[in-house]
Amino acid sequence: MNKQITIKDIAKEAGVSISTVSRVVNSSLPVKKETKEKVLKAIEKFNYYPDSLARSLRVGYTKTIGIIIPNIANPFFATIVRGAEDFLRSKGFSLMICNSDNNIVEEKKLFKTLIEKKVDGILYSGIGDHVENLINRNVKTVFIDRVIKNNKFSYVCSNNYNAMYKLLEYLYNSNHRKFIFISGQKEIFSAAERLRAFQDFANEYKIDYKIYEGEYTHESGLSVAKKIKNLPDVVVCANDLLAYGVIEHFKSKGLKVPNDVSVTGYDDIAFSKMFSPPLTTVKQPIYEMGKTAGEMIFTILSRKSDHTPVKQFENEIIIRESTRRRN
Repeated sequence: MNKQITIKDIAKEAGVSISTVSRVVNSSLPVKKETKEKVLKAIEKFNYYPDSLARSLRVGYTKTIGIIIPNIANPFFATIVRGAEDFLRSKGFSLMICNSDNNIVEEKKLFKTLIEKKVDGILYSGIGDHVENLINRNVKTVFIDRVIKNNKFSYVCSNNYNAMYKLLEYLYNSNHRKFIFISGQKEIFSAAERLRAFQDFANEYKIDYKIYEGEYTHESGLSVAKKIKNLPDVVVCANDLLAYGVIEHFKSKGLKVPNDVSVTGYDDIAFSKMFSPPLTTVKQPIYEMGKTAGEMIFTILSRKSDHTPVKQFENEIIIRESTRRRN
């Protein structure tokens, strides 16, 4: 039977103390670069992976953060995850990714699972509130893409309302008067804020409009577009994936975007500038939002600040070829 490699073996191989190996493994205290390289070389040689659960029982943390998102297949959330993971990995943390499919029952199960696995903190972007449950369990949590009016929790988001309103004003000033708005699920904070902006705009500018509720998917855009009987001047979509579906349906009917109808999205995910036609949309700093969430949970766990950090980014209107100035 092969002998199980221990931290003592790593220390002996690297010619350092056990405590030095522990500092390298746990990223707990600074270690000289050359010393760290010796330890890492020994770890690689012996294929040594410390028992994370045992270590968590000894030191009181697991160096693991859970993240609950609706769907990793959505490029918005994939980019959020990448931003958070890049930062947390640089600090020696790993990220446990959980998909909820925008299902509040599933979200509750995922919270329970993450707590049972003793994650050090949770990054959360979903439809539920869960605030009271988190307070009762004293779970360190950062909310992503939503505002929490509770000073016990940090959040990072962008200004959905202002950006959507500015986009709508741009369209109005380009002589669009008949609007269709396709929202996301109203339970989602960002979708609710974009819808609120549209409703306020419609009341202020007295436009002709109709609202459809969809989901943040390409398939939903296709489905909702099929319900449109009277062509508007513009279809405003609550995210880019919805817009892709709408444009695909219009193309299948022989309609030209933007000559026959303008279409806009929201998020500016990577494919939007390569889409045909390139999509007019709202650019969110998605990677930066994920990275900031990672920084926040690290700050909270490190107890480097007594205040509850919050961050709201401003967004940018991106004008491309899916809209035009109407005569």
